[in-house]
Amino acid sequence: FRTSIDANYQDRINSIISKHHQALQGNGINNAAVLVVDNESGEVQAYIGNVFLKNRSPHQNAVDVIQAPRSTGSVLKPLLYCSMLSAGDLLPYSLVPDIPTQIGGYSPQNYQLGYDGAVPANRALARSLNIPAVKMLQNFGVGRFQDILSKLGMSTLKQTPDYYGLSLILGGAEGKLWDLVGIYSSMARSLSHFNQKGSYSPSDYRKPNYLPMKQNDLGAEKSSTFSAAAIWQTFEAMVELERPDEESNWDEFSSKYRISWKTGTSFGFRDAWAIGLTPRFTVGVWVGNADGEGRPELIGVKVAAPILFDIFNFLPSYKRWFDKPYDDMVQVQTCKKSGFLASDACSETDTVWVAKTGNRSGVCPYHRIVHLDRSGKFQVTTDCESQANMQHIKWFVLPPAMEWYYQKRNADYKPLPPFRADCSSSLSSHKNMEMIYPQNNTKLFIPIELDGSAGRVVFKLAHRKQNAKVFWHIDESYIGETQNEHKLAVKPSIGKHVLTVMDESGEKVRLEFEVLK
Repeated sequence: FRTSIDANYQDRINSIISKHHQALQGNGINNAAVLVVDNESGEVQAYIGNVFLKNRSPHQNAVDVIQAPRSTGSVLKPLLYCSMLSAGDLLPYSLVPDIPTQIGGYSPQNYQLGYDGAVPANRALARSLNIPAVKMLQNFGVGRFQDILSKLGMSTLKQTPDYYGLSLILGGAEGKLWDLVGIYSSMARSLSHFNQKGSYSPSDYRKPNYLPMKQNDLGAEKSSTFSAAAIWQTFEAMVELERPDEESNWDEFSSKYRISWKTGTSFGFRDAWAIGLTPRFTVGVWVGNADGEGRPELIGVKVAAPILFDIFNFLPSYKRWFDKPYDDMVQVQTCKKSGFLASDACSETDTVWVAKTGNRSGVCPYHRIVHLDRSGKFQVTTDCESQANMQHIKWFVLPPAMEWYYQKRNADYKPLPPFRADCSSSLSSHKNMEMIYPQNNTKLFIPIELDGSAGRVVFKLAHRKQNAKVFWHIDESYIGETQNEHKLAVKPSIGKHVLTVMDESGEKVRLEFEVLK
């Protein structure tokens, strides 16, 4: 067979993998795979299915991991982001919630275990935050996203959407390096061709190939799923990818040109991914153990990204970046603070280029007109103040739980002023309290202490008023009160319960939860 493999690329990348393999073996990491695809032709330039060893190895080095289904970790996040931009469900700077979350029995966590309260969608992608990704998938729909992945060429999604659930975006499904590199390469090809021709070609989305094929025999044609503008904005966010603060050796990563890239780490540290692209090449790297053994150091940014950057440093320089697809974009007015389309209540706006479908995204839900007295220190209503003495101010207001975390990271955030003593706050449409944990219909376990006795679970509430006092009840029985920071350790019995929390002004939060045996 005459293949498209470039012997020079193949030989050099084998050397790069061998160099990294020597260090990885010391941490019990024995396998790695690399796939390099020329974006224009779709032809494979280098195919390293595993670390090459001359002698027989007990570590499954004969397994072609490029074709092996493995947990995807975070490498699908850019595809969800691009899907939502294409559909008009999202704008790049729209705020996405980043707060403790329980959905049924599923409680995703960010890698760094912290919360921003709210974060722009493009920054959530660049930082690879898990909770915003889960929230975005919840809004977009698991079945809808799974259908897009299948159309793009992901061949491993054999189960129903309910089987994968929201964990799909965090590695709850398996994917092949072959399929994923093919998808990202197809996106790059589609964007380049749109900029050249001003139109879409159905055959731009196709799997890689390494054997000579006729132009009309490239496999099943798929209609263009993503808009050029959405792809360009996704690649821009991927250029800004950030490492977790705890990671080291970042200064060693360098390149001659811009790269859009994404890493992924599967649950249990079993799979480390890095996929990167330029207008010319797409490179995919997988590192791990073919038998599925996890290792503490098996993290995408630590073990797969260095290989990815070494490969790009070797590949021919290609300094030109993707042109901005203005023909597929429109200018819109967005709210400067929230990133949504601007409403009449937004105090500051920006004019930004977005995908044409962005006109369908929602207007800012976080701005409102606040009625203050002449001093500007208190909210008032017509029941206690004449309209002639009121100031009507545009105010950025997040829900209590988002606000509680957001203001810790954003010193310029201004909480709502309190109501004046002679004014009733009952007319306000914005609540002061929101439960952080548990949320309604949460199913939870009570931890067991070292002595075998039942421990306690900590309930947490956000309240806008700094010194507010709140009173807690379970099944109508009083269990305690909190002030300032509203955390309460409780030991509820097994079964279903009703939690009621009330503050001094009479505002209530009421929800149901279940303690499992």
